Amino acid sequence: MPSFSLLSLVKCFNGCRDHTQVAGVGTRVWNLSDKPVELQIRVGSILKKVHTMKPGSSRRLKCKSIYKAYMPGLGGSSNGGGGMRGFLYYYDETCHPYIWIHDTGGGFSRMVKQQFISLEDLRDCSEIRIFRDHQKGCISIRKKPRPDFC
Repeated sequence: MPSFSLLSLVKCFNGCRDHTQVAGVGTRVWNLSDKPVELQIRVGSILKKVHTMKPGSSRRLKCKSIYKAYMPGLGGSSNGGGGMRGFLYYYDETCHPYIWIHDTGGGFSRMVKQQFISLEDLRDCSEIRIFRDHQKGCISIRKKPRPDFC
């Protein structure tokens, strides 16, 4: 009969956390292409922040942090305070923050297979890899879902 230690029990409970409440883990985004890419945090068409990633580098993005900082009407830095400042930008109910992948190495005529990463992708995936598809001449992404242990 196998014996269970306290350590194995703790590992199981840590693996069984609610993945909809991702607090500190985040998602690792890798740039595996041969040229720099920009991760542009946008709300609707409005650019909020840019992270430039060199080839071979990675960056950890947290869904919850982006949601709290950039979601309209939730006290984020974009329109906190109301008044006339709230009228400067128009948001409808479907404008949620997302990450646009901008291929800085390609020309404007190149098509991008998938241009954005949603907050749901950040919540549900532990790793996202950006790479160049040389056959199609564009960048593509691969998502690694978060493991469910229990």
